[in-house]
Amino acid sequence: MPESLTGDQLAQRLEALDNQNPPEKDYVYVKRDMETPRTPDSANELPSTAWEPTVSISTAEHWEKELLQDPKNRLALSALCGTDPKQVLTQRSATIADTQNFNIKIKLEGAPITNQRSSGRCWLFAATNVFRVAIMRRYDLKEFELSQSYLFFWDKLEKANYFLEQVLDTVDEELDGRLVQSLMASPVGDGGQWDMVANLVEKYGLVPQTLYPDSHNAMNSSTMASLITTKLREDALELRRLASKSPNPRSTLGSVKDKMMQEIHRILTIMLGPPPSPNKDITWEFYDKDDKFVSLTNSPLGFAGELSSKASIEANRGADVHELFSLVNDPRNAYGDLLSVSRLGNVIGMRGVRYVNVDMETMKAACIAMLKADLPIFFGSDVGKFSDSKSGIMDSGLIDYELGFNIRLGLTKAQRLKTGESAMTHAMVLTAVHLDGEGQPVRWRVQNSWGEAAGTKGWFVMSDKWMDEFVYQAVVDPKFVSKEIRDVLKKEPKMLPLWDPMGALA
Repeated sequence: MPESLTGDQLAQRLEALDNQNPPEKDYVYVKRDMETPRTPDSANELPSTAWEPTVSISTAEHWEKELLQDPKNRLALSALCGTDPKQVLTQRSATIADTQNFNIKIKLEGAPITNQRSSGRCWLFAATNVFRVAIMRRYDLKEFELSQSYLFFWDKLEKANYFLEQVLDTVDEELDGRLVQSLMASPVGDGGQWDMVANLVEKYGLVPQTLYPDSHNAMNSSTMASLITTKLREDALELRRLASKSPNPRSTLGSVKDKMMQEIHRILTIMLGPPPSPNKDITWEFYDKDDKFVSLTNSPLGFAGELSSKASIEANRGADVHELFSLVNDPRNAYGDLLSVSRLGNVIGMRGVRYVNVDMETMKAACIAMLKADLPIFFGSDVGKFSDSKSGIMDSGLIDYELGFNIRLGLTKAQRLKTGESAMTHAMVLTAVHLDGEGQPVRWRVQNSWGEAAGTKGWFVMSDKWMDEFVYQAVVDPKFVSKEIRDVLKKEPKMLPLWDPMGALA
């Protein structure tokens, strides 16, 4: 009978075959180390043949013949052609190492696991999952969820207004220029950033989910987003046309803009339902963890403002959630800079997006300090890279593309940003970290918003190496960073263009 091999044994056997048959001299390898850019080891490795501008059929046939002569490549063809290569190339060593065991973990992580469904509201879920821990501590709750849909409604309305203001502000720009086209690309996308949710909470407050639950269109937002986007693009062309005929558009086009905004409000109200008024009292009734009935009456703004009360701050380990700010790791720019993105925001007249750029050691030290202080952390990352939603593992060693394709991927973090290979695509929450004997992080516990079917009942684990490569942002309490870092917030920001990857909305 044929010898039966495990996946690891097969990989070792193939590696041994590789060592017996080293690659030909002109084979170009890409550095595996993600921190090391690819450079030739010597001038002898530089190509010596003439550049061919077209694809040669005969050359492709030669490549195929050469490829299939190698038994390893024939095995790869059989294994990878008919299934997802990520499944076949998943490394067992990573799945064993990335466990849900941590020696530093916050006591109250927040429950239940939330689910953003088929929407891009991860930033609202991550933010409200941070806010809810403070609320659960304040009112002694076993489970609690804030209304993400409430913030979603007002965010869409504010983004529509923000977009129309940008349209009027750029009437002298060419319609097909990069700036206007970037504005037109996604006028009211589902995504957002920490400073944007801070604006919404400051202006509109917070509401328990039981008082404004998700509608179908909150959970399945594509139709609503498409309709509003189409309407706003149409409105943008009309505004540009009218503005070109007026010496002072802002003094003459107010009624036109009001009508446009009223139509967007109509769409939102019909598809999401009328939200509670920010200034009017609502009554929230609930049972605490000891099954004691409680009834609280306050406005959404009053409810949010209560998080800065003395009692709430004391309950939340001395932290005021309204004071949190963003650290980012962008190796293209100088550490210690304050970064912002031109024309990126949601509420006119309130704060824009602000990032304090730091190295990963500074960011991770702040995160560890917060977890030791029993506080959760909002963070932004490129979740699709070297991750598996079923197992809930994010690990740069999870998928061995070299084994399957004989290639190595060697872009640095800065190079990924420069080439559009990576950006912040998803926001989640850190609630635990495992440190080694020297106090260095090994892995991190992540609360996602994809429901309990993803990961380990909704929980993910992130290796520290993955964090280095694909985490870009952590929202921290000021007291867990140095005065030098806090003072960066007083600087004039370096303005990045709207299309910069730091302008990506999670």
